[in-house]
Amino acid sequence: MQNLLPEPPATRLPADADADQALAAAAAAGTDEAFKAVAARFPAYSAAWAPLAANALTAGEPVTAYAYARTGYHRGLDALRRNGWKGHGPVPWSHEPNQGFLRCLHALSQAAAAIGEADEAARCAQFLRDSDPAAADALS
Repeated sequence: MQNLLPEPPATRLPADADADQALAAAAAAGTDEAFKAVAARFPAYSAAWAPLAANALTAGEPVTAYAYARTGYHRGLDALRRNGWKGHGPVPWSHEPNQGFLRCLHALSQAAAAIGEADEAARCAQFLRDSDPAAADALS
C-alpha cells in the first residue's frame, strides 16, 4: 500500500557562527576542558556536547557519556522544535548545523547500550536512522 501523505519537510537548524568558532578553537586545543568551556558558554549548542560524550565513551566512562549525550540530545530537540520540527521527519546529516544533534543522538545510543539500557539504545539508533540514514552510516 502506498503512503499518499506527503513527508514533512527536512528540518535544518540555523548556524551559530560564534559557537562554531569556539568549537573549532576547542577542537584545535583538543582537551575536554576546552570543550567544557564551549558547552558552558553555549549550553544550547548540541555540537559542544557531542565531543564530550564521544571522549567519555572512548575513556570508558559510559555514565558520563550518557549525561553529556542526553544533554546535547535534549538541547537539540528543543532547537529542532523551535525550527519547525513536529516530532518526525528528516534531519539531514548533510546540513552541518544538524550534525551536533545527530552526533549526540548516536552517542546517546552507544552510552545507553553500555549501561544496559538496551531499549533506549535501540530507540536512539532507530531515531538516528529515521532522521537521516546517511547520519547512521557516517557515525557507525
